[in-house]
Parts: sequence; structure tokens; C-alpha cells
Amino acid sequence: MKYLLPLLLLAAPAWAGDAARGRRIVEDRALSACLLCHAGPFLAPHLQGNIGPPLNGIGARLGPDELRLRLTEPARFNPDTPMPAYGHVDGLHRVGPAWRGRPILTPAQIEDVVAFLSTLRTP
Repeated sequence: MKYLLPLLLLAAPAWAGDAARGRRIVEDRALSACLLCHAGPFLAPHLQGNIGPPLNGIGARLGPDELRLRLTEPARFNPDTPMPAYGHVDGLHRVGPAWRGRPILTPAQIEDVVAFLSTLRTP
């Protein structure tokens, strides 16, 4: 029992994400490229993708832990996914020069995106 709390602390993110920053990250096509594949409640619907599922209502369908896993380990849910692993640098192939040796998003940015996606509760 005395070991349970340290394990829970290790499993939880070290910081809470900021939903406003997360929205800016998702909308920034050069930073995250989310809207190249996904559509959602954003300006310019004609510039949003349809390869991935729409983000509308994703916060009602998935909890923060599952959102985080889908961002960092998308192949765990679909081995053929074209979605990149936003938090990893090893085991990747055909990585663009700008991202070689670094993750697409930092852990703090991933938490911001999770915080924002969690607010998308309406389909």
C-alpha cells in the first residue's frame, strides 16, 4: 500500500496542460500538422483534412490518458496509421530534416493538446 502513491505520481503527467495553448498548437499547421489530417471546430474548414477522424466530440469519447496515448503511440491503436508518434524520436522512419532527433511536440505541448482536446465535447 505504501508504494501505491509513488506509482500513481509517476503515472500522472508532471504538469497540467493549458487548453488555450493546446488549441494554438492544433491550429498551427507548421507545428503540429493536426489539421492536415483532421477536421474539427476550427476556422477555414476547407483547409482541414479528412484522413483521420474528426476531432469534434473527441473529449466526450476519449479520456485524457487515452488521448495522450493516441498522440504518443498511435500505432498501438492502428498499426497502419499514418499519424506520427508526436512524442517519440526512436524507431521512426522517413523523418523530415526539421524533426530528426527531436519529437514533433514536447511533453508540455502534448499535455496542452490533451487539455484542449478534452474540451471538445460536442459532436
